[in-house]
Amino acid sequence: MSNVNTEYSFRLKDCLLGAQMLFVAFGALVLVPLLTGLNPNVAFFTAGVGTLLFQLVTKRSVPIFLASSFAFIAPIIYGVQTWGIPATMCGLAASGFLYMGLSLLIKMQGPQILERVLPTIVTGPVVMVIGLMLAPVAVFNALGKTGDGAIQLIPESTALIISMASLGTTILISLCGKGMLRLIPILCGIVVGYTLSLFYGIVDFSPVINAPWFAVPNFVTPEWNWEAILYIVPVAIAPAIEHVGDVLAIGAVTGKNYIKEPGVHRTMFGDGIATTFASMLGGPPNTTYSEVTGAVALTKSFNPGIMTWAAIVAICLAFVGKLGAVLATIPVPVMGGILVLLFGTIVVVGMNSLVRAGQDLMEPRNLAIIAVILVFGVGGMAFHAGAFSLKGIGLAGIIGIILNLILPKHRT
Repeated sequence: MSNVNTEYSFRLKDCLLGAQMLFVAFGALVLVPLLTGLNPNVAFFTAGVGTLLFQLVTKRSVPIFLASSFAFIAPIIYGVQTWGIPATMCGLAASGFLYMGLSLLIKMQGPQILERVLPTIVTGPVVMVIGLMLAPVAVFNALGKTGDGAIQLIPESTALIISMASLGTTILISLCGKGMLRLIPILCGIVVGYTLSLFYGIVDFSPVINAPWFAVPNFVTPEWNWEAILYIVPVAIAPAIEHVGDVLAIGAVTGKNYIKEPGVHRTMFGDGIATTFASMLGGPPNTTYSEVTGAVALTKSFNPGIMTWAAIVAICLAFVGKLGAVLATIPVPVMGGILVLLFGTIVVVGMNSLVRAGQDLMEPRNLAIIAVILVFGVGGMAFHAGAFSLKGIGLAGIIGIILNLILPKHRT
């Protein structure tokens, strides 16, 4: 495996391979903006440019594609409802700066500093909180309601049939799918749910008819907001830790040690720049896509130049006005069914990281940190000081870090 060619080469003949990589990422890429009220066309543009920026920082040596991060869905939904999109973008841009700060820390202290400052005992429960907070949104959407459950958009019986078909398809493809099909379970779930929605006549095509073929994406610039920063930035802790795992995963696939060369400090810095850039234009934060890593392993396409093509195709699609309009016609229950699995998976990822850490979770120190993070996060604990407030995931993450730093270590 270590003898495979992983040198960067940008060739015209690789353009279809690049488009195929984007196809693998497509379902997950569009899911975040569709759920959070952001613009899908902007998400395509920022994913493409973000990947190119990542390649620039990492010396074009890592075959990774960057796109919309699931970890930020809950804070984006809350932020958009509370402060609006521009203020939410301010908090997301600050998350990118956190990545960059961590990359400098890694450069000075080595990758092991992350485990000392942000151990699994903190990041695991924070990831779980993200999934648990979103659970009601998934259920409401699956029942044909708005995310807050206030309005019934589609009759419940119809919505349940569509959402469960989407859920069932996504699960079956992830379990039984072969080859490339297994890498796109979300996309398959959307296709089946959308087809059923057409059968039930609940898809409105008027936005597609009225949309232009060519349109500049609806970019949004950030607006300064301290509350949004303090609420959203702690969420970036978990995906920052996961980033190291993603880099190890692509290294295992290609047989290269990317932790050493170009260095995890460079990959995280690239992730940070891509996230901040995306937020400056109104796009969701970027993260490395494990689906695409799976596609790299399956196709043995180790040339990072293929990801350049994937990025170029994403940027081109961003200017197709009708694409965003088609995505906007996807009915709520189609997404709801997929979200039941997706948000549950986020919780399981957090649980699994705690299990793999191999620590005694009932040990008083560990128990205290995990318990406080979970209850503060899921219960909606909030601290107020005048106009300033800190609540939800942001508060849970900060409290977890503080408790980990101040509570005495268990003596053996």
